[in-house]
Amino acid sequence: MSDPRTIMSQDFLFADRAVAGRQLAQRLSSREWADVAVFALPRGGVPVALEVARALDAPLDLALVRKIGAPGNPELALAAVVDGEHPRMVVNEDVLIASRVNAGYLEREAARELKEIERRRRLYVGDRPRDRPGRQNRDCGR
Repeated sequence: MSDPRTIMSQDFLFADRAVAGRQLAQRLSSREWADVAVFALPRGGVPVALEVARALDAPLDLALVRKIGAPGNPELALAAVVDGEHPRMVVNEDVLIASRVNAGYLEREAARELKEIERRRRLYVGDRPRDRPGRQNRDCGR
């Protein structure tokens, strides 16, 4: 496989996300995968991940993530929450310090965004289980 730094420095233009997914799938299919699952970020990542999942003969699932905006500036990403059996939060420490946010704000916003994630998960996939323990998981973009 090519050096990732070389791949990332190239300017890629694709006819659509499905074409991008097929090209990614071609690169990934040359590697050995044992019991792999493919995760996509809705909505733009789904067409890419679908092509990868097909090529690898792997199940496709969603990775649902919600941004927590800074107070007074909701577009400034203070943190993000990721769903799963054990939801996680990733905090942008620089924004946290600059915005002087307390832990209570983060906890409240994380709880609110996790409720929205659960609503969307039910809408998108119904009652299907969210995680596939024991599989090698590969995220395929957004």
